Amino acid sequence: MSNDVLRPQLSRLPSLSGMRFIAALPVFAFHATSGMNFLRGDTGDFFADIFKDTGTPSVSFFFILSGFILTWSARPRDTVPGFWRRRLVKVYPNHLVAFAAAAVIMLIASDPIEAKKFFTSLFLVQSWVPEILVPTGMNPVAWSLSCEVFFYLSFPLLLPLVRRLTTRALWAAGAVLLAVPWAVALIAQHTVDGVPVVPGEALAYEQIWLVYFFPLTRLAEFVLGIVVARLVLGGSVPRVGLVPAALFAVGGFVLNAHVPYLYSLGGTAAFWVVPLIVAGATADVRGTRSAMRGRVMVRLGELSFAFYLVHTLFLMSAQRWLVQDLSAGAALAALFGCLAASLAVSYAMFRWVEAPLVRRFGSVARPRRNPREEPPAATVPTPLAGATDAKD
Repeated sequence: MSNDVLRPQLSRLPSLSGMRFIAALPVFAFHATSGMNFLRGDTGDFFADIFKDTGTPSVSFFFILSGFILTWSARPRDTVPGFWRRRLVKVYPNHLVAFAAAAVIMLIASDPIEAKKFFTSLFLVQSWVPEILVPTGMNPVAWSLSCEVFFYLSFPLLLPLVRRLTTRALWAAGAVLLAVPWAVALIAQHTVDGVPVVPGEALAYEQIWLVYFFPLTRLAEFVLGIVVARLVLGGSVPRVGLVPAALFAVGGFVLNAHVPYLYSLGGTAAFWVVPLIVAGATADVRGTRSAMRGRVMVRLGELSFAFYLVHTLFLMSAQRWLVQDLSAGAALAALFGCLAASLAVSYAMFRWVEAPLVRRFGSVARPRRNPREEPPAATVPTPLAGATDAKD
């Protein structure tokens, strides 16, 4: 019997699904204005300045949301191998499609495909390599999947540990986890040396890697999601309205652009996005009004993973082969064309790759038993300890 006070009554948290797409848009905007030629002159400089730091808080949102959702949807009869199988099916097929597309684009462009970039990206271990261009080799955004894979491998160990914490200890752990990204940035600033690689900033790649790419650093956000989910399930957080939480998050995005660059890179935005996740989950459970719960928003949220994986491939290809010779108006139209193409391909990937495989392999296997006898204890799979009664 679970000791949760706030019982999840829904099979999913649709508001959080809708938020996924909203969080993906700043990432698209950042990549579309950072070093690209879609917007030119003063207008381009203006939007590049506006969106220069919007991508990193969104990544923090996704990492926290990942820990939150996995904790919310953990099931008592689940097994560790079953959990890992479902995560593999959810992530790897879409990754392979985007990876193959990136390889084809590189071959067409006659770009060298280095073995280290190829294989570390293929097996999603690229973020562990502290070498410039390796984490973003092949498909640049896949570095975050490298972190997610590490999170998934760690989750069966982390969830039982967090479940043992009292409410007071959960609040203390949350405070510590919120402080971790700031502490790592401080350590990187004062103890890590290297050749500066950021224009206008005396920052070495090794510093950026430790703060932004290193999976152990980003693990703090994932564990924070687990802790927050336990607090919400236990009824230990105050009610947070969606509108105030959204305004709080937007204010945090703005402030994030005004802190030193190294401190804006990693999970320092976690403080601003946690209330939004809490507000979305509690709105769904309590049935209060939510603009994120609409059918269109939920469907866009379902496409957001594939959208995240393919959008840079369209943007970089258009930048390389198309927009250089276009007028300003035509280049802007090409930008919206990249957005539309990314959505169309995301829909195709979701419908014909992700969804069928998740339906086929994403359910919890129910062991077949002979009603006349119990299986020997040694053959019973080890459960995912500490699971709640919620369902995916």
